[in-house]
Amino acid sequence: MLEINFKPFPMLTTERLVLRKKTKDDVHELFFLRSDEHVMKYLDRPKARSIEDAAGFIDMINNALENNEGITWGISLKDDPKLIGNIGFWRIEKGNYRAEIGYALHPAYHKKGIMYEAMKAVLNYGFNVIGLHSVEANINPANTASAKLLEKTGFIKEAHFRQNYFFEGKFLDSVIYSLIAPPKTTSGKG
Repeated sequence: MLEINFKPFPMLTTERLVLRKKTKDDVHELFFLRSDEHVMKYLDRPKARSIEDAAGFIDMINNALENNEGITWGISLKDDPKLIGNIGFWRIEKGNYRAEIGYALHPAYHKKGIMYEAMKAVLNYGFNVIGLHSVEANINPANTASAKLLEKTGFIKEAHFRQNYFFEGKFLDSVIYSLIAPPKTTSGKG
């Protein structure tokens, strides 16, 4: 079974980004992400209605982190600590070495390669540090931008479930993508 310990919090950096722990200081930016019509269009989750809702979301992800049940990074640019998005592993199945990845990004930063850069760093951490064998993504089939991101990152579409999710009075479809850990390479002569 997968043994997980997220202490100390693993801050990740890329060429342009800092992936860091979310704090109460991020509550206003997180409220925007969790309430904006464009950001939430395909997330099929209740929108945040208040700053308190956003603070509760921060508490929820920090509780998952504290219990080693999930990890969510806040995404910031290296030259600006303001939260512009988030990405993380939740629904970690320790017995199956598998986790579900989720992400959201401020619309002002779409189509700039930000989420692709963040996802590569998070997947690298998931496979090489946590020890995941596979990562799953569950998306709304109408979210073509998310599908393109997943495919660019190497995910394979595995299933399209019809009307398997009930949200706001209607049944919605779900599309499942997954990525298997790349094989470990060994150095030296054979």
